[in-house]
Amino acid sequence: MSPNAVACGVRIIGIDPGSQRTGVGIIDIGEDGRSSHVFHTAINLLGAEDFAGRLKLLFDALGAIVAEHAPQEAALERVFLARNPDSALKLGQARGAAICALAQHGLTIHEYAAREVKQAVVGSGAGDKAQVQHMVGLLLELRERLQADAADALAIALTHAHVRASVTRLGVTRQAWRRRR
Repeated sequence: MSPNAVACGVRIIGIDPGSQRTGVGIIDIGEDGRSSHVFHTAINLLGAEDFAGRLKLLFDALGAIVAEHAPQEAALERVFLARNPDSALKLGQARGAAICALAQHGLTIHEYAAREVKQAVVGSGAGDKAQVQHMVGLLLELRERLQADAADALAIALTHAHVRASVTRLGVTRQAWRRRR
């Protein structure tokens, strides 16, 4: 484990994949169950020459972040149905690059629907981006305004932390938890 990794508890990386920007957020969950902010960023992929270059940039940048911060668990936003088939395919390819980068570092990936993330963080599955940004800032005691993709990634990590705690407390498997929803 790297010197930057959490000594006890668990470190979670949350990913909000996108073909133009991918949000990354890392939190630590202490033995007492409290969440604390470690790192967040939005990886800008638009500087690449072509779409394949974007995917490589995402793969490499995410791999470097994982190597530096040594998360033990990963959470990713589940794909949603887009109105535009081309956008949906590009999003799927970006998700694939992110999943490969995480898997290359031996991380198991947990997926959450956008509605589930909003429900966990805002209290309503219909919450908007501004509400997510605000609540993530409050929950992690951040003073600066968060970039939207980074806030979403931190929200995904927080959702995984909440689900993880509930599954442990109830003594059920993750699959059983999913069936209850």
